[in-house]
Amino acid sequence: MNRNDRTHAPWWAGAAALMAMVQLSLPLAAETPAEGAPPAQRFEATGELRIDDDRIHYRALVEESLLVDDGGQPTASLVSTSYLRTDTAKGTERPVLFVFNGGPGSAGLWLQMGLVGPRRVDFDDPVHPPTVPPYRLTDNAESLLDVADVVIFDPPGTGFSRVLEAGKPEDFYGVQQDAGVTVRFVRDWIRRHGRWNAPRFLMGESYGTIRAAVVAKLLAGGPFGSGSMDGLTLNGVILLGQAMDRNASGFGPANDLPSFAATAWYHGAVDNAGVSLEAHVAAAQAFAGSEYVEALFAGHRLAAEQRTRVAERIAELIGLPADLVLEHDLRVSADTFSKHLLSADGRQVGKYDARFALPLAASGKDPVADDPAMGQYVPAFVAALNLHLRDELAVSLDRPYFAIEFRKVNARWDYGSGPGVFSPSSHASDLAVAMRRNPALQLFVGTGWYDLVTTVGDAEYTVAHNDFPPERVTMKTYESGHMPYLGDESRRRLSADLRVFIMAASLP
Repeated sequence: MNRNDRTHAPWWAGAAALMAMVQLSLPLAAETPAEGAPPAQRFEATGELRIDDDRIHYRALVEESLLVDDGGQPTASLVSTSYLRTDTAKGTERPVLFVFNGGPGSAGLWLQMGLVGPRRVDFDDPVHPPTVPPYRLTDNAESLLDVADVVIFDPPGTGFSRVLEAGKPEDFYGVQQDAGVTVRFVRDWIRRHGRWNAPRFLMGESYGTIRAAVVAKLLAGGPFGSGSMDGLTLNGVILLGQAMDRNASGFGPANDLPSFAATAWYHGAVDNAGVSLEAHVAAAQAFAGSEYVEALFAGHRLAAEQRTRVAERIAELIGLPADLVLEHDLRVSADTFSKHLLSADGRQVGKYDARFALPLAASGKDPVADDPAMGQYVPAFVAALNLHLRDELAVSLDRPYFAIEFRKVNARWDYGSGPGVFSPSSHASDLAVAMRRNPALQLFVGTGWYDLVTTVGDAEYTVAHNDFPPERVTMKTYESGHMPYLGDESRRRLSADLRVFIMAASLP
């Protein structure tokens, strides 16, 4: 080939060369399983639900779909639960909401049994749930089934979904690998159910917000995306407890301060006589955005008297002794705050929901099992999910349901530096790219004031410092924790806000 020939190389030659040097997010595979592979399983039931004055009839489908390699051998079993309204006029194009939780390594039971499904776990007191059987289920009047069909997706290794013998964990347990599998699931579900013209939404919680951001970018396709031109755009992305860009700046302590202040107000650890939650948090936000962030920027250049003054103001806002704040160089972590706020009473507050508390004594130091929130509400959610699927929907899959799988999934996760190496980076830019590509894409961000893991301030910082068109962003805050639907009033408010968002973003 002479120099003149090279100038007329096909347009895709350069892209093909580059693609050979990168790992595609959506691995190539055969379309159908090889002959003799076990058939995918499927379970179906019907139900009805009243939401306000609307009586809804629906189908519940628990479906297994198989991912296969180039030889047609199944590599992963993906099990999803879909709730599809059946009493609509023929030809109605209802929105479809694809829902997943986080972890990584978590199944979707939290959103399924707490917010979006037609049945939910029933607590009399949201911060004192039953921790032993019997547990209760109830119809969920805050389900979103009146405005959208709901699809709960459990990634491989979570829920009933599994990596099979012919599959390799490293092909699934990583940011890009996981997003590629999710893209494929969404695409195949739309094809299988013939929903090409339905408005499409993603809802992700916690790590699921990273999944949602990367998937939103990949869905359009392209040589550096799925490898094909899928053209699957979204009407909206819903992020609950956003983790896309956790403390990406050096001002993380300032971002966390309002949530610490809200928690201290809730527990009466600060002088809150005649002061509302909103007023106390507003004072913390004003201080965090001015004198506190300036002090953090100054670092060791900060004068001693100013350091003391800042520490004393922090102490007034979050209920810790000023000496402790100084001991931690004005940078109080969630761990320190949760252990010391109520230490005089011998109690520790939860990081996943700081309304919860347990004794400081006899802690096993497990970051999840011994968290006062996770340790108390998990049993009821796990039981409710199994009661719903196995008893009410008669799902007879002969495998356990993994609510969160730590050792086999979470501990192996590849954030970009290899399996098991915790090196998270910002993925807010992925969502910003998706919003640039699709000028109609809308974003909803919901956060709980008592979430000390993914705080309100962190969500606000992420939205403010990435290229999200502000006119297409809706931000809401709830008096709840990492799961902002935990509690009757918070669940009702969140559900109402999401209905408005979904209906508006579904308009032509």
